[in-house]
Amino acid sequence: MAMMRYEPWSLLSQLTRELDRLHPGAESGESAATSDWAPAVDIREDKDAYVLHADIPGVDPKDIEVHMENGVLTIRGERRHETKEERENYKRVERVRGSFYRRFTLPDTADADKISAKSVNGVLEVRIPKQETVQPRRISVEG
Repeated sequence: MAMMRYEPWSLLSQLTRELDRLHPGAESGESAATSDWAPAVDIREDKDAYVLHADIPGVDPKDIEVHMENGVLTIRGERRHETKEERENYKRVERVRGSFYRRFTLPDTADADKISAKSVNGVLEVRIPKQETVQPRRISVEG
């Protein structure tokens, strides 16, 4: 029996690629449509930080890149494929392998210099501290 890859979202991915082809320049740079898969992400706002959690089981932390530029947080990485010998006896493959890519526009209060990231038990946590708000002060005018 030949191994067949089951891709439940392949038609949607194909439609997305066609729309991107018909409307070039709709997004600058890469998009999730050019990735093999996109991790599910939760973002919450605490008093002093924004915290992002992305489900990335099976992804080695050394294969993850977190980048911040011009107010946009980019997460990209790769879940590596098994070797040919490891795949030899598979009858069905549903787990997606390959590259992933996500982008998030952050608010102006995000402190890009203090962003931290860690991966624990298949969940990437990116902590984006908020900048301290400067209180307005009155400046006297001499005359």
